[in-house]
Amino acid sequence: MKVLVWIAEATWPACIDTVTEIFADAEVRLLATVSTELVAQAAGARIGLWGRGADSNPMAELAQSAAQDRLSAAAARLGRAAETQLRTGRPEREVTAAAADADVLVLARDGDLSRLGPHSLDKHTRFVVDHAPCRVVLVWPGTAPDLASIPAPPD
Repeated sequence: MKVLVWIAEATWPACIDTVTEIFADAEVRLLATVSTELVAQAAGARIGLWGRGADSNPMAELAQSAAQDRLSAAAARLGRAAETQLRTGRPEREVTAAAADADVLVLARDGDLSRLGPHSLDKHTRFVVDHAPCRVVLVWPGTAPDLASIPAPPD
């Protein structure tokens, strides 16, 4: 079985723990993404503050470095052989494309974690859940809220 794990910034430890618990014998690939949209916005802000004189984009370099650090930390936490992959682009599109050759995609909720419901997924995660071409394991990055957090039904 091929398991792809989305190593997102705040939620990756829960995903790694889930893989360790459920997919002990699986072939694992760890995927981190760097958003070109966010890097471009940061570069635009930098140009606005300091002008166009610099050729390099330190924000892109920092984002790549941070993503690589997440992959390394995730591989260490996993504690077994795993392929690592870093993709740059629109995160939701990159994860969905990477899942094309996976049997299972493991990712975590990353929206409003104070209550149950659709708002517990941000827009990128919602896209991936809706469009993944494989089975999806969706985990809570902490303790799931109580059932009392579900709104009352309409009258």
